[in-house]
Amino acid sequence: MRKLIVQQWVTVDNIAAEEDGGLSFVSGEPFSETDTSAFKASVVGFMDSVDTMILGANTYAQSVGYWPYAEEQGEYGEKLNNLTKFVASSKLDEAPWGDFPAATVTRDPAATIRELKEQNGKDIWLWGSLKLMHSLLDAGLVDEVQMRVCPASRGKGRRIFEDSQDLKLVEATPFENGVVLLRYEIRK
Repeated sequence: MRKLIVQQWVTVDNIAAEEDGGLSFVSGEPFSETDTSAFKASVVGFMDSVDTMILGANTYAQSVGYWPYAEEQGEYGEKLNNLTKFVASSKLDEAPWGDFPAATVTRDPAATIRELKEQNGKDIWLWGSLKLMHSLLDAGLVDEVQMRVCPASRGKGRRIFEDSQDLKLVEATPFENGVVLLRYEIRK
């Protein structure tokens, strides 16, 4: 069965989005073709483990003007743009993605995730989208949370978890750029 993996960039004080919704604390990007760092290898390796991405309408709106055209992101951008995409939205009717195949709009992301998990394929990646993440956590559909902890703090903003969660550490890997990857399984 495929897993739903949530990936969030966070600060050391657990902020996943600044008060204005921004992510100015994110570090470690973009990647050049000559970058041979362990960090890049980790991020690109993650991309090889997934074939489907789901994102909320706000994350889609923030991303669609950049990512389909982000040639400077190299291999990472190419892999991201070629994933099968779903956008959870009650308002959108379509979700184009530049010259790449459009995302499928889903009005019921929990049902979509349940259906995708039953299909053959690689894992499913929930990209950002805190509100969607929380609803899928509440539905018991999240299998793993990956936090890329950036060497910054913000004090205020939206935290990754709103309620208590029982987690099991799977991996903790520091990188030369100061980012630490923390992978947790959700205890069900």
